[in-house]
This record gives sequence, C-alpha cells and structure tokens, in this order.
Amino acid sequence: MTRRARSSGRWLQRQERDVYVERAQREGYRSRAAYKLEEIDRKERLLVPGTLCVDLGASPGSWSQLAARKVGRKGRVWAIDLLPMEPIEGVDFLQGDFTDPATAAALRERLGERQVDLVMSDMAPNISGNRAVDTPRSLALAEHALEFARSVLRPGGSLLIKLFQGAGVEDFVQELRAEFTVVRTLKPRASRAESREIYVLARNYGMV
Repeated sequence: MTRRARSSGRWLQRQERDVYVERAQREGYRSRAAYKLEEIDRKERLLVPGTLCVDLGASPGSWSQLAARKVGRKGRVWAIDLLPMEPIEGVDFLQGDFTDPATAAALRERLGERQVDLVMSDMAPNISGNRAVDTPRSLALAEHALEFARSVLRPGGSLLIKLFQGAGVEDFVQELRAEFTVVRTLKPRASRAESREIYVLARNYGMV
C-alpha cells in the first residue's frame, strides 16, 4: 500500500469516528466546520438577529448555513468561494476567486452602500503539509480578507479569520491590533487537536 493510500485510509477512519461529522449529518449541516463557528459565536455573540455578514471561502456552505439561521430575516449573508455552492436560503452567493480584485469588487457591488457587521473567513490554501509553505499562503489569504474588511466593515464591526500557526502570524495579529480594539486567538473544540489551524477574532473596527 502506498503512503498516500495509507494516509487516505486514516483520514476516512477519522471521519467515520468524528462526532462532529456525525452531528453535521444528523443536523443537516454541510460540514463539521459549522461547529467551530457555533462555538465561537456562542462565546462571542457575533451572529445576532439583523446582523449583516460576509462569508469568505464559504463552500460547501456550513458557515453560511449557520449564519443565515442566526441572523434571521432581518439580517443577511453574502458569501463567496472559488468553488460552486448549492443555494442556501438567505445567502447571496458569488462564485469566483476572491483574491482577484475584480471579483472582490463584484462582491462589494452586491453589498451596495451597506456597511456590514461581520466579515468571516474560513479560507485555507491547498495544504502541502510543509509549514514553511502553508503558513505564508494562509497569511496571504488573511491579508486579502483584512483588505476587504477595511472596505466594508462598519465602525465597531468584527473580523474572524482562520490562520495556520507559524512564522508571521504574530505580525499579522499586531497589524490587526492597530485597527481593532480587541484581538484574540481561538481554538474551538471542533478544530482537530492535531491541526495547526487557529482563528483570530478582531472586534471594534476603527475604534482604536
């Protein structure tokens, strides 16, 4: 058996044993990632009725599903991903490469004159397994998310971004602290223990 086949087999076994995978299937979420956002939101109350939210890197859509349920009819969710996403009630989806300035501009056009309460990004690069490669790629996506957030967040708004631990992360956190009054890193229980992923939550944009 090849190394890739063994790795694939271990991944499938882990998925089968994963309580969050089972729960997502039972509760109708498209992936286990919903429970990462659910835990963060339970502690931070980011998604309340009436919230205007942008979901970057949305496909297959579990974060958008949860967000749409939380913000209700008075709120709204806009989502974008390079990959297609099946429709979700209450979610305005745009397919395209978010790192392309023209695509980001198209998303801003859909927002119109609205300023949003929350920009959240579960975007991740294609993982190579090489930290020296994966972390800079993750940081590049985070910088794109921050640049977009600057153009659409209302004063006092929030930004939630996934990152991979490694060189450069602390510098990015310091960059956030220059523009948000509260910045902290989070590791939800639904994030696998062996994963280097963390989430950075920045609150109160422009209130520094």
